[in-house]
Amino acid sequence: MVCGGPMRPIVEHGVRRRACARCGFIAYRNPVPACGVLIRRAGEILLARRAHEPKKDAWGIPAGFMEYGEHPETTAVREALEETGLKVRLTGLFGVYAGRDDPRTRAVLILYHARIVGGRLAPGDDASEVGYFPLERPPRPIAFRSHREALRDLRRMDQGKRR
Repeated sequence: MVCGGPMRPIVEHGVRRRACARCGFIAYRNPVPACGVLIRRAGEILLARRAHEPKKDAWGIPAGFMEYGEHPETTAVREALEETGLKVRLTGLFGVYAGRDDPRTRAVLILYHARIVGGRLAPGDDASEVGYFPLERPPRPIAFRSHREALRDLRRMDQGKRR
């Protein structure tokens, strides 16, 4: 609502939305971009245990939401430092996933491969613990479906290289 007028249900492009009856403002519910990094070491993957809700104490890929005006690559590098204490350099795009099970919002998760260029491994602002785990046996539970899907895809990629 922009002008203070009453909101009413509409259908736009086949999607139910709410719009202002007075000024025509449409309240879109778009997903929020999030970015993260896959940091590998000798067949292991770096994961962070969540320090806060939602999914407190569950494990996940170091990742977080983009700030307004921030580039996805900048977000991924920033989140790596904030959550793990590591400075990283991105080495390529890994994949993009739909985040459908975060109770705060729907997300689009953009993941990059990264290598460490500095810093010291330590849990940061949103992590209570960080560590490397065998890709074939990650800790349980993994917080979000998009993270589980990405880890599955990473395992499949590794298995394809060994054949």
